[in-house]
Amino acid sequence: MSTPPDGVRPDAAPPAVVKAADLLAEAARTGTACAPVRDLFDAGADLETAYAVQQLNVRRGLDAGRRIVGRKIGLTSAAVQCQLGVDRPDFGALFADMAVPDGGEVPAGRLLQPKVEAEVALVLGRDLPHPACTVVDVLRAVDFALPALEIVDSRVQGWDISLVDTVADNASCGLYVLGATPVPLTAVDLRAVTMTMTRGGETVSEGTGADCLGSPLNAAVWLASALAERGDPLRAGDLVLTGALGPMSPAAQGDVFEADVRGLGSVRVGFAPEVGFAREGGEL
Repeated sequence: MSTPPDGVRPDAAPPAVVKAADLLAEAARTGTACAPVRDLFDAGADLETAYAVQQLNVRRGLDAGRRIVGRKIGLTSAAVQCQLGVDRPDFGALFADMAVPDGGEVPAGRLLQPKVEAEVALVLGRDLPHPACTVVDVLRAVDFALPALEIVDSRVQGWDISLVDTVADNASCGLYVLGATPVPLTAVDLRAVTMTMTRGGETVSEGTGADCLGSPLNAAVWLASALAERGDPLRAGDLVLTGALGPMSPAAQGDVFEADVRGLGSVRVGFAPEVGFAREGGEL
């Protein structure tokens, strides 16, 4: 499994990085969203600054005993990029305590302003240590694929986020749900899979594997190369959420989402009805 390098720590990080990390961590702890963290940086703050914020809170999570089980790739769907107004992917860390069982329920109050998207998940059987990763490397490394739901969340008020905000906020990751039946890549063409996601039985998102950077395999190649360049490569056993196959949909109290990814199966999650989630903010 991946274990990030020591990286940025509070006693070594620039004050603005620490402040942004503190605001996002406090928003997650209290359930009260914060203002955009981009406002803490000089105009033109780059992605490395945002990743420094992300890494600081990831390190805090590890120090608190949380366990990383993989990575998520964000902003791989043209539809989602259009919703957010960006033109490149990003990544964040997946912790073990973010997992929700297939068919399970998200407890009331667990998230601030959740949205759901359907994805292809990959589980690795080999390391991917090379910065110039290829599709062949990924094909050899993947043990199996699964259908997945990522429940994205933003600690920033009203989803008022730029690329800097979402990267700093662990790529707006919240929770994830995995399907139960592993499928080897020899049994499915990930580029050709079709996805339909419903909320309460009504279709709210559709897409194909080709909508994810041309193929979920391409997304995995991008991630493997990006992480290897940073000295934190993907390892055997890692889970990779490869990115949305179609638009995300906001979640509210009592909602039940189900995604069918043809060739991989289906995956389902509900949201506890007792205390609601407000549909805060507009569509991404």
